[in-house]
Amino acid sequence: MVKYFVMGKILIVAGILLIVVGLMIQLKFPFGKLPGDISYHRDNFHFYFPLTTCILISIIISLIIMFFAKK
Repeated sequence: MVKYFVMGKILIVAGILLIVVGLMIQLKFPFGKLPGDISYHRDNFHFYFPLTTCILISIIISLIIMFFAKK
């Protein structure tokens, strides 16, 4: 019985994540082009680290996990 409950939560979280990502794609959310993303160009060298994007995704995932972890 517990396995089905956990599986249900996992499917709900996965569904919500897919909806959020789908909306961001439809609204052309500028992932990777946010202020704070680090980009360095020089001759034949290119370094890119999406710092702000990583933080934003981490906050969203943490909020979803906290919402579903409450009993």
